Amino acid sequence: MAEKSTTVEVNILDKEYLVACPEDARSELEKAARHLDRKMREIRSSGKVYGTERIAVMAALNITHELLQSSGLSGSAETVLGEMDRKLDRALESDGR
Repeated sequence: MAEKSTTVEVNILDKEYLVACPEDARSELEKAARHLDRKMREIRSSGKVYGTERIAVMAALNITHELLQSSGLSGSAETVLGEMDRKLDRALESDGR
C-alpha cells in the first residue's frame, strides 16, 4: 500500500516553498527546514556571502560537514572537506562579494 503524501509549506530566508512528503514525515521536514533556515541566516548575517544561491551552497556544505563529523568521519575525509571549505571561502571572497 502506498503512503499518503501531503504538501507542506516551509519558509526559508523569508521565501515560501511547497514540498511534497509522506504525511508521517511532515514534522521531520519542518524541522529540517527550520535548521536550514537558521544556518542560512547565520551565513547571511556574517556578511561574507551574498546571494541566496551562494548562501544555500555554503549552508549545504556546512550541514554536510557537521553530519559527516557526527558520523565518525575519518581524518582524511575531514581534511578533504576542510580544504574544500577553505577553497570555497577563498573563491567567494575573490568574487568581490
